[in-house]
Amino acid sequence: MGAPSVLTWRDERESEQLEMESRMSLMTERRVARRYDLTLPITIRFGVERISTRQEGTTRDISTRGLFFVINRDVETGSDLDLTLTLPAEIINGTDVLVRAQGKVVRVERRIEDGEPKMGVAAVIERYDIIRNS
Repeated sequence: MGAPSVLTWRDERESEQLEMESRMSLMTERRVARRYDLTLPITIRFGVERISTRQEGTTRDISTRGLFFVINRDVETGSDLDLTLTLPAEIINGTDVLVRAQGKVVRVERRIEDGEPKMGVAAVIERYDIIRNS
């Protein structure tokens, strides 16, 4: 009867090893996307319906996989959102580019900026479309 418990322990150990490798892979993947310190106006709609009035905010940094922005209202971690922002021509050496993205809030932090209470929001980008303006 000793063999099954050894196999179970080994299976658990292998499972733990695979889980750790998976986490390390995710950590590495996070660092692959380069972040750009960009302060740009952004329009956000929250919730599944996205019918609510839009919220204006300001980005602090952006990557192809996520962004951090600041807004005036509370928002919950896990909230779905639609984002719209324009990358100016001088940043991308061409014409202005409209970016529309869908994502999810992964972290929220209360902040004070210019003496005003704000919410800092980190979001993961799940999908985005790039539209070049002519």
